[in-house]
Amino acid sequence: MVGNVTRAAIISDRRITGLSAVVIAELVAEVGPLWHERHQARLASRSRKRAVGASAKHCMVFVDRLLATLVHLRHGVTHDVLCWFGVDRSTVTRAIGEVRPLLAERGCTISPDMRLRTLDEVVDHLGRAGKTGIIDGTEIRVRRPAVGHKDRDRFISGKNKQNAVKVMVFTDGDGRLLFCSTTKPGSCADITHARELGLVKLLADGPAVEILADAGYQGLGAQTGGRVVTPPHRKFKKNAPDWYEEMHERQRKTHSSRRIRVEHGIAHLKNWRALARHLGRREHMDDTIQAIAGLLSQQQTADRSLA
Repeated sequence: MVGNVTRAAIISDRRITGLSAVVIAELVAEVGPLWHERHQARLASRSRKRAVGASAKHCMVFVDRLLATLVHLRHGVTHDVLCWFGVDRSTVTRAIGEVRPLLAERGCTISPDMRLRTLDEVVDHLGRAGKTGIIDGTEIRVRRPAVGHKDRDRFISGKNKQNAVKVMVFTDGDGRLLFCSTTKPGSCADITHARELGLVKLLADGPAVEILADAGYQGLGAQTGGRVVTPPHRKFKKNAPDWYEEMHERQRKTHSSRRIRVEHGIAHLKNWRALARHLGRREHMDDTIQAIAGLLSQQQTADRSLA
């Protein structure tokens, strides 16, 4: 267990955890009781020969468990490196495995009293606020499945020719993170992922909102009544007139400049090195992405309140 001076130094330096001291204090107050409640429920859920609490006591307090999880997500370090918290590697692994799901359940923070956890809630929020949304897919490199795994080839990305999983990122027109989807194997097309998430039905039956997307989502506009806006199709394949080239390029750049904010949102996500290249189990990817999205959105909200 680290000392109070070391713990205070970790909390005060935003470069270590990616979060300000104020946000970390909010996390401790919110997630701490949830962790304690689940820990006690886990102890009482199985038959015991001794009373609850009679076994060995934790050497790693909750604050250190949270800080270890934040450092792991922010810098992508292995659990061996985090042994400087003064505990064994297995204790660090268990701590991260307990805290990460709690962080993943929180959703993306839009305001101190509002969080978005599902795609349905995001569409409703944009409809009520009258804002434009932006979607884009991004890939995260993962370890290749073992030889003989039935889905081994599905994780090979057709774009990057690497083993990856794909995530759909949803931001508003200002680049604020609103939603990160669950993962799909890297071979899944962006438009297929959006359809499987139910985006077409939500937009067709929901409020009138404008969603900007790149060429990978062309076709959704016709299915959603024009609510998904993609770059203009190229009508001339060969020998296009000069006037058409100028018009097409101008329209393409205008659209690109409007949707560039989602690229900034993806870049902020991947500043958390656990998403730059995931070296752990693929089964943990969904929790990792949701946890980082929730932390990043909460920090963005805190920064905006101070601006």
